[in-house]
Amino acid sequence: MMRCADGVVFLRDVRLYAFHGVLQQERRVGGWFVVSLRVHYNNIVRACETDCVDDTLNYAVLLDIVRREMQQPSSLLEHVAGRMAQSVFDRFPDVDSVDVTVTKENPPMGGNMQGAGVELHLINDKTKG
Repeated sequence: MMRCADGVVFLRDVRLYAFHGVLQQERRVGGWFVVSLRVHYNNIVRACETDCVDDTLNYAVLLDIVRREMQQPSSLLEHVAGRMAQSVFDRFPDVDSVDVTVTKENPPMGGNMQGAGVELHLINDKTKG
């Protein structure tokens, strides 16, 4: 029997067009964003043993969550990332924590950069009901 110290199911660099930003222009015209999601799930060892998708976190479902939350315009990327994590916790209550990175490509700041964004590590408070 195995024990898992930390299992992660992830989506890396999902590129989506969305309408987030503080400036009205950003929310009207939109822009490209890159999202990475790491979902920490210690119960993943069951899938190692059974080879059954029902015993793990289905990353197709995670991608649906990312797409849905990116479609809802927000002023702040923090808000978008927080909604993504909460949606993961709601859909998969056994998840331990979520790391979310949301990067806005070519932000309207007058600087030469690949992007600006937020990275959050959020812990599922399983004591709340």
